[in-house]
Formats: sequence, C-alpha cells, structure tokens
Amino acid sequence: MKKTLIALAAVASVVPSFASAQAATSPFTGNMTLTSDYRFRGLSQSYKLPALQGGIDWAHESGLYLGNWNSSISGNQYPNGASLEMDFYGGYKFPIGKDVMLDVGALYYYYPGAYYNGFSGKPKFDNFELYFGGAMGPFSAKIFYAISDFFGLDETVGGKSSSGSYYIDLNYSTEIMPKLTLGAHLGYQSVKNYSNLSYTDYKIGVTYDWTGWLLGAAFVGTNAEKAPYTAVDAQGSKFVGNNTLVLSIGKTF
Repeated sequence: MKKTLIALAAVASVVPSFASAQAATSPFTGNMTLTSDYRFRGLSQSYKLPALQGGIDWAHESGLYLGNWNSSISGNQYPNGASLEMDFYGGYKFPIGKDVMLDVGALYYYYPGAYYNGFSGKPKFDNFELYFGGAMGPFSAKIFYAISDFFGLDETVGGKSSSGSYYIDLNYSTEIMPKLTLGAHLGYQSVKNYSNLSYTDYKIGVTYDWTGWLLGAAFVGTNAEKAPYTAVDAQGSKFVGNNTLVLSIGKTF
C-alpha cells in the first residue's frame, strides 16, 4: 500500500504563469528545464532523482490559453508505463478592475500506460482538476478541485472515492535585484476520505536570469506523514516528502 499511496500527490504540475502574457510576435511559447528533483506540491515524483521537463503554450490576446507540459517521472512510483507525466490544460485569464487578474481553467494529468499493481482492472493514475485563482501585484492564489478520483485513488485502490480532493496554492514573487527573483510558496493538499494523506507544503527560493537561462535554487519541504509517502525499490526505500534543496536550469523560447 505504501508504493500505491506515494503517487497520489503527483504531477507537474504547474500551470505556467506566462500563459497569461500576450505574445509580442507569436502566440506560442516553449519551455525546457532540467531539475535535480521533480517536486510536485512538495513531493518528489522522480524518486528524488533528476528530471527533464518541457512544454508548449498558446496564449490569445483575448485571455484564452492552452498548453501541454511534460516531465520524466519514476517508474518505481508510476509502474508499468512510460515513466512520463503529460499535463494538458486550458483556461481563460481576465482582469477585474485595474490590479487584479483572475484565472479559471481545467487541468488533466496523464500517465501513459501506468497503472496500480495488484488490482483487477488496472486502475490508472490519471487525474482531472478544475482550478480558479487570481493575482494582484506580487501575490497570487489558486485552488484546484479534483472532479475525478484523486490520482486514481478510488474504491478499488483504497476502499473509498477521493473525488472532491482539493489543493490551495499561495505564492509571492518579487525581483529583489536586477535579474534575481525571490519566490515563496505555501500550499495545502486535502485528500477527501483519506486524512492521513493530507499535508502542507512550502518552498522558498531564488531564480536568476543569466543571458536568457533561468538558474533556480529552492528549499522545498512538507509535513506529510512518512509512512504513506515512502517509496520502495530493490535497493531500499525513500521518503519523498522530506525537506531538500532543488536546483534547476531552464529556458523559455
């Protein structure tokens, strides 16, 4: 059951903030990142190993946007598949007054070929969430609501449905020096009918724009319970919600 549960907070993922910007010459924007550990909502999705990530976004001047983001993940945590997470999202951003921007959309997490071991019917990890949020100055907030069973945690896998789980995402970002940005994050994941899987995560870090390359360093941690979020392989086990330093290098093009 431990191996089953550590995947429940999976994904990349993150809806890129640049999707709100109006493209100057093209509505398309791409991105690529190499990170020392893929952390989603504080939990490692790459078994605390490096991950390669990338995506593409389309943003219309009306505020409509669509995107796809992908990351390598651990086949140990997401067995039987391609060790790949693919996120598909779309939404609409619009201003309220002078200083507030609202954002509403949907996000689908897809894990090609992956399914839980030990259950009939091969239950999948795929997850579908709706989100709503807003931004004002350096502050932003968003809530994600799962309309599917939360990353496949249904009656077959865990004994109860987890549809209706939600995540609260609070962020602060500001440039503290030319090309150097400070970011802070606080989140809370509530897993419906599984209180032992609910937890708080946090992150604080900096990003430096070095000739177009984004160099990042962030301290990431959670208060997640160790037992349900411990992954096991042939060499031993790893608690995937521990405090750690995550380094990354990326580029938007």
